[in-house]
Amino acid sequence: MRELKILAVVVALTLITYWGVEPFAHSQMNPAVSPVEYKFDKADKDSAKLEVENAKKELESAKKDGIEKAVKAAEATLTEKEAFEKTITEFWASNEEAINLKGDVANGEVLVTANCTACHSIESKGFPQAMDNATLASAYGVATPDLGSAGKIYSKEYLVAFIKNPALGAKVSHKYEDGGAHPMPGYDWMSAQEIADMVAYLQSIAPEKMTNKEVFTDACQRCHAIKYADKFGGTMAAFSPADDVTKYMGKLPPDLSQFIISRGHDYLHKFVNDPQKLLEGTAMPRVGLTEEAQNQVITYLEEVGDPKKSEREELGPKFLIYLVIFAIFAFLWKASRWRDVH
Repeated sequence: MRELKILAVVVALTLITYWGVEPFAHSQMNPAVSPVEYKFDKADKDSAKLEVENAKKELESAKKDGIEKAVKAAEATLTEKEAFEKTITEFWASNEEAINLKGDVANGEVLVTANCTACHSIESKGFPQAMDNATLASAYGVATPDLGSAGKIYSKEYLVAFIKNPALGAKVSHKYEDGGAHPMPGYDWMSAQEIADMVAYLQSIAPEKMTNKEVFTDACQRCHAIKYADKFGGTMAAFSPADDVTKYMGKLPPDLSQFIISRGHDYLHKFVNDPQKLLEGTAMPRVGLTEEAQNQVITYLEEVGDPKKSEREELGPKFLIYLVIFAIFAFLWKASRWRDVH
């Protein structure tokens, strides 16, 4: 009986730790953020509004403390956040027409050919890279993507936003507040119909299906490497040389071989969808993937970083059943051998 009491205490302490202490510690180290949102206009408006509300709270707190320097800093932050909320709201409002219009594929082909193929390749349509990746990265900071799959892996609203204003569309305008400019020029001088035409063309040439690795390659490999991809064709080096992408991003983008283990599904989904939620001020842009494409990227990272997951999960229930059976036999053996002692 004493052993059962000890077991009950151990189980109780384990459950308290697992369902009480650990979740609380996790919430303190990793504050909750809003869930993944693929409607980028809504996501940007909501996040800008939240930043304004937080800035107001900081200002109120500073006023209560009565520290003049802190109050002025909080007022400046609030002014900045309110200005950005106005900017991003107007930006997405200006995109609505192009998003809702039906594009003309033929005219889109003319526009994309004239405006994009000097920097971007479209291998599937006979437009090879004008320069090699190293030269492109030296000129622009990062190798430019092939546009053949853009209409498949990126949403229409993201393509419209990015073509019109890359810095706001990719949510990295904070990088250029000192007067710098995004390496891709904005095409906000185009009409809504012309932008819709370009997107329609990109969607028309996109492949119907892509493997998980192909989506990862087109969406992530310009900046990120995977050193441990031997099972899937050897090491995958980033297309952009380390020195160039480090200068462009501020630090070398990490190798993603083990990120599925070190960060987990939830973190990666939120970070790819909107890096600013989890790491405010980061130079990593919003990737702009559709839900399907983002799932494929995360799945590929799991295939590379945790290939034994399915086997491990399959073995788990069997091992627990074994422990239960073993515990029953152990208890019965103990009862038969030690009954007289107790």
